[in-house]
Amino acid sequence: MLAVSEYSVELVKDPFRILAGKRYEFVIQLELDEEDELYSAEGIEIKAVYKVDGDEAGVVSYGLYEKSTGRYIDAELEDEEEEALAAFCREHYAESEN
Repeated sequence: MLAVSEYSVELVKDPFRILAGKRYEFVIQLELDEEDELYSAEGIEIKAVYKVDGDEAGVVSYGLYEKSTGRYIDAELEDEEEEALAAFCREHYAESEN
């Protein structure tokens, strides 16, 4: 399960309409237990791109980063964490259009 402490979401502008659908960029700050293998005292964030195209939607890509240094962490979320990320994005992407 993902414990989100704060997040931001922004519509990615596509003035030339090259991409089908709309893309949303999320920056999600995580709260992790010290025993979690992803834990860092610097803080961990997920940067994700979420695509909405008609009835189809989903996470196109994501990366894990140390919050204070911006250093990329070469790790992947577990399947249930990826599902939780997709559900979180689905619930919050429309906030960027307000």
